[in-house]
Amino acid sequence: MGIFKEFKEFAVKGNMIDMAVGIIIGTAFNKVVDVLVKQVIMPPLSMLTNGVNYADRKIILQDSSGIEGDANFVEEVSIGYGLLIETLIDFLVIGFVVFLVVKFMNRFRNKAQDPKNTKVVTPKDIELLSSLNDKMEEQNKLLRERQG
Repeated sequence: MGIFKEFKEFAVKGNMIDMAVGIIIGTAFNKVVDVLVKQVIMPPLSMLTNGVNYADRKIILQDSSGIEGDANFVEEVSIGYGLLIETLIDFLVIGFVVFLVVKFMNRFRNKAQDPKNTKVVTPKDIELLSSLNDKMEEQNKLLRERQG
């Protein structure tokens, strides 16, 4: 029964919901980037390289021989590096966008964690810690004045 209790706590805390939302958004974003690369980036790149279709680029190690469906038919053996190029471009686009999102979120988090910044709502725990820190500094100042 302990595992069900742990799962309930995990689900109630929001971790499971946050994770599910992230996976759904990530899947949708992956489709957008895939279309962006294949339909927007690759055609001009292909045009610049005299019509080379990168998805079809490969190094043929062994040509096919015989008639397809025949018992003696030998399939082509090749290394398809063109799809790797497209996938690397996908990766670079996704990596750059994730970098921008994390940079934006870090900037927003830094503003939110600054209790002196009144434009952004500071989380209560940070306000409390900041208040405690201010009180401790006041007490230390009073103690120094008494000693000195």
